[in-house]
Amino acid sequence: MVSNKKKQQIGLFFGSFNPIHFGHLIIANYIVENHFADKIWFVVSPHNPLKNSNELLDDDDRLALVKLAIKRNRKFEASDIEFSLSKPSFTVNTLNYLKQKYKDKDFILIIGEDNLDCFEKWKDYQEIINNNRILVYPRPDINTNNFFQISTIQRIDAPQIEISSTMIRELIRENKSIQYLLPESVRKEIEKNKYYCNS
Repeated sequence: MVSNKKKQQIGLFFGSFNPIHFGHLIIANYIVENHFADKIWFVVSPHNPLKNSNELLDDDDRLALVKLAIKRNRKFEASDIEFSLSKPSFTVNTLNYLKQKYKDKDFILIIGEDNLDCFEKWKDYQEIINNNRILVYPRPDINTNNFFQISTIQRIDAPQIEISSTMIRELIRENKSIQYLLPESVRKEIEKNKYYCNS
């Protein structure tokens, strides 16, 4: 007998989260509060094939910072799923793995408009488009018409927050305050462990 129970909608927010900051959290909160997804999984990427990994904080440390940042929100979850998959981590492989493992859930890919602008560089991008819903949040100074005629891709009007992990790392190296850019618990953990001071 086929169940008519509606599958839980999980938004997958992939990222290095190096470190996680309020920009990430505001976008995720916008998505759940506006019912685009029931929950958000922050999928911490061990290595993005399109990025230099030299400045990446240790995988487990970045995961721990994400867990600290989302501790009090039951609609948010930290995922280390890519830590155990083959490297480098490709989104298409992770999506297929999750769909096999969690047949009671529907997964929605969350990406920034800057990623959509270079989506053709992603491994098996056409397969991702054909088989998944994709939510695209705006990014400052990026305005692309790529792919928006495709029914599986939806642009959302999430707030544009001009905070980046790169900017936070630069402030730390310059011995400047990162207060108000990320949760206080995350800031304290970064400063206690002297993360990013020498990156």
